[in-house]
Amino acid sequence: MTEDELPEECRAENAIRVGQPPRDRGEAVRKLVWILPWLIFLGAPVQDLTSGGHPAAVTAAGWLALVSFTGVYLTLVFRNMGRPFSGRSVTVLVVFLGTLAVVLGLSLGYQWIGLFVYVSVACGATLPIRAAYWAIGLNSLAMVSVGLTESKFDWSLVLVVVLLGFAMTGVKQLVRTTVELRKARATVAQLAANEERLRLARDLHDLLGHSLSLITLKSELAGRMLPDHPDKAAQQVADIEQVSRQALVDVREAVTGYRRPRLSAELAGAQVALTAAGIVADVPDEPDLSGVPEDNESALAWALREGITNVVRHSGAGRCTVEVLKRQTLDGHMLELSVEDDGSGGSGRSPGNGLTGLTERLEKAGGTLEAGGTKRGFRLVARVPADFPPAVGSGA
Repeated sequence: MTEDELPEECRAENAIRVGQPPRDRGEAVRKLVWILPWLIFLGAPVQDLTSGGHPAAVTAAGWLALVSFTGVYLTLVFRNMGRPFSGRSVTVLVVFLGTLAVVLGLSLGYQWIGLFVYVSVACGATLPIRAAYWAIGLNSLAMVSVGLTESKFDWSLVLVVVLLGFAMTGVKQLVRTTVELRKARATVAQLAANEERLRLARDLHDLLGHSLSLITLKSELAGRMLPDHPDKAAQQVADIEQVSRQALVDVREAVTGYRRPRLSAELAGAQVALTAAGIVADVPDEPDLSGVPEDNESALAWALREGITNVVRHSGAGRCTVEVLKRQTLDGHMLELSVEDDGSGGSGRSPGNGLTGLTERLEKAGGTLEAGGTKRGFRLVARVPADFPPAVGSGA
């Protein structure tokens, strides 16, 4: 499945990046929307203020205190998703929330007891683990002290406050682990890139060092022989040409791993090659490669190149048909490439070095290769998995 096929909320540009600050206003809004449903416990304080049971001055003060509490809570939790406050600022804000919850609960009544839920969540989400455990316990005791002033205190709220607080400590640990894994993945990718650069530099040094030294030596010898021994100088020049050609072949082989052929490009090249050879070509334009891993696509591209090369060089065919299809097999969802010609040399054709190497390449990608003669000519079929392999531990 490609990113374009993912649900809207799961795409990279729309997903909430855990443990990272929002990249734009849209992501900030999505993170804020994720927080807002948890404000359901503020329903009771709002109902208390709108019921008219308090004097106007008390109601105004209650609204001011509720807005302040909510603003500090949202700021604290929202900032904790990306750019958290310093430890001292977090402590001050958490103490402010706890104090305000106690004052409002004692002064305005039992309906404000739900504020302790947010204090517990803030403690679990923002404080260090050990400090969070103590803070959640103290917050629970404070809620019990305030609740016991009312005869209808619901003891299940204590369980809610404790569980939510400890749950947030677990979420915080999960976020921290996610951030560390993201950094580790970036580090591994960088190390792999560096290792590939070192490998290429090492291979080029080993390949070209000897060849260039030999070319330099033979060039000097040819220069010395040229006035008196033109035949020997010509031999040295011929040797220089041979060494240069071999060095070019070696360099191409060394950098082959850096070129990933694309199936669409190879299909276009196959059309040109077959037409130039006077072979009627039936080649698809744009195959459906959605969700196919890049390595698997490259393996099929190599298979197509080898198949077309064999058709052009050895088959003597008048027509060649290329098909790229997705099939559901016993081995899973496979992408299949077939190259079939009507040449007369197909039935007696035996696998050469090209097909042997191609088989190894496809097996490395988890695919298979079938090649052999048919009643009409020769047919090559290459298959690779059309999906990414399941992640370790996914149960697949």
